[in-house]
Amino acid sequence: WIRWMPVAITHRLWQLAKLLVLVLILKVALGVVLSYRDYLPPQFESGFLQGRQGYFWTTAYHLAFYLHITSGPCALVIGIALISERLRLTCPDWHRYLGTLHILCVLLLLVPSGIWMSIYAETGALAGIGFALLGAATGTCALMGWISAIRKRFDEHRRWMLRCFLLLSSAVLLRLMGGVFSIIGIGYPTTYTLAAWASWGVPLALYELLRARKRRYVGAAHLGIN
Repeated sequence: WIRWMPVAITHRLWQLAKLLVLVLILKVALGVVLSYRDYLPPQFESGFLQGRQGYFWTTAYHLAFYLHITSGPCALVIGIALISERLRLTCPDWHRYLGTLHILCVLLLLVPSGIWMSIYAETGALAGIGFALLGAATGTCALMGWISAIRKRFDEHRRWMLRCFLLLSSAVLLRLMGGVFSIIGIGYPTTYTLAAWASWGVPLALYELLRARKRRYVGAAHLGIN
């Protein structure tokens, strides 16, 4: 009983943490949708579009921008559905259909538009490279997830798609970091560049470290090492 209690409490806390993260992701996705009123027509005096009037219409930036803000929330919401074990086990056909839609949305809409927008990153080339690498990494994970599913390597598929979801969730962490930096009064240009890298690099690195630790633990258990 004494040994069982901490495991149960840890499991409940983990479930609660996942629920809070999902609610936060949905909140950010809803916030993007609600901000459409500032983008249709575009309001260049405030918000994300501030200062972008000079190239918004002349460089196809507007096409990439509208594709990105439309496909981003869709990819996040569908991603939440796809990581549900209940949906995968009880409705495998729906999981497969939504998964195909999700990957097409990421590869054909979200990634290309994000990489194009990264060329015009507000604080310069360093931030732009961070966002471009984010797009490339997201597309790579989605493509590898699709290939592994076709080959019926489902454990590998889940790992690639979890990476993809973490990278998609960088939009949430980017906004959180911006809010925290604003509260503590750190200068905007520096923090935006930092967030362009940390919002996806840190979660992905933590995921890989946890996977490596789990593999070592499993290997040690097989060898009978305590």
